[in-house]
Amino acid sequence: MRAVTTSPSSPEPPPGGPAPSVDVVLPCLDEAAALPWVLRRIPPGWRALVVDNGSTDGSDRVARELGATVVREERRGFGAACHAGLTAATADIVCFCDCDASLDPSHLVPFVDEIRSGGADLVLGRRRPRGRGAWPPHARAGNAALSLLLRRRTGLRLRDLGPLRAARREELLALDLTDRRSGYPLQMVVRAADAGWRITEHDVPYTPRTGASKVTGTWRGTCQAVRDMSRVLQEPPAREGVTP
Repeated sequence: MRAVTTSPSSPEPPPGGPAPSVDVVLPCLDEAAALPWVLRRIPPGWRALVVDNGSTDGSDRVARELGATVVREERRGFGAACHAGLTAATADIVCFCDCDASLDPSHLVPFVDEIRSGGADLVLGRRRPRGRGAWPPHARAGNAALSLLLRRRTGLRLRDLGPLRAARREELLALDLTDRRSGYPLQMVVRAADAGWRITEHDVPYTPRTGASKVTGTWRGTCQAVRDMSRVLQEPPAREGVTP
């Protein structure tokens, strides 16, 4: 289904007015409790794109009241929500951040600076747990296994495949990402590596999320995510030669 963008309660810039310098895509499924914390930390001049993926707790209303642009994506799936936000974005640089208050979007500032300076084409956040329960053992184990498989597939020596990241919008669209489930973040990295992108990684604090996780909070969710990502790693190199 097509994503639908709805206007925020705070008015958009008028035609000819300032465009957002950065768009931050925030995939959202029942995150009303976390949204105020997250949206307060969006850097000035950046635009928050909250992608409502079927929330029933009023997340879309909370986001609008706090001045975010709401994008509705009816097809369930983390990748579906992320891609709806990417296609709705208009800024040159697009960032991604979970909407559960486990990650602080203000930590994306140096990521964006590195993209703008030409130091990297894709910048990823390496999660450093802070506090009990921030990163359950089964989720860490799954991440470590996937990092090893990624190294074998691409040669990249990344230690995390976390959701905090930044890149240029047009180049991301050119990767032609197709996964609409948990494999979306990994597919982005794999296809970027195949295209010869410069990929860097920086430590970021990772705190206990607000509410229950839809993916890594359970063994079942983690196993499903690993299956989705394993399928991505089995894909042949996609669109070689697509460079930033």
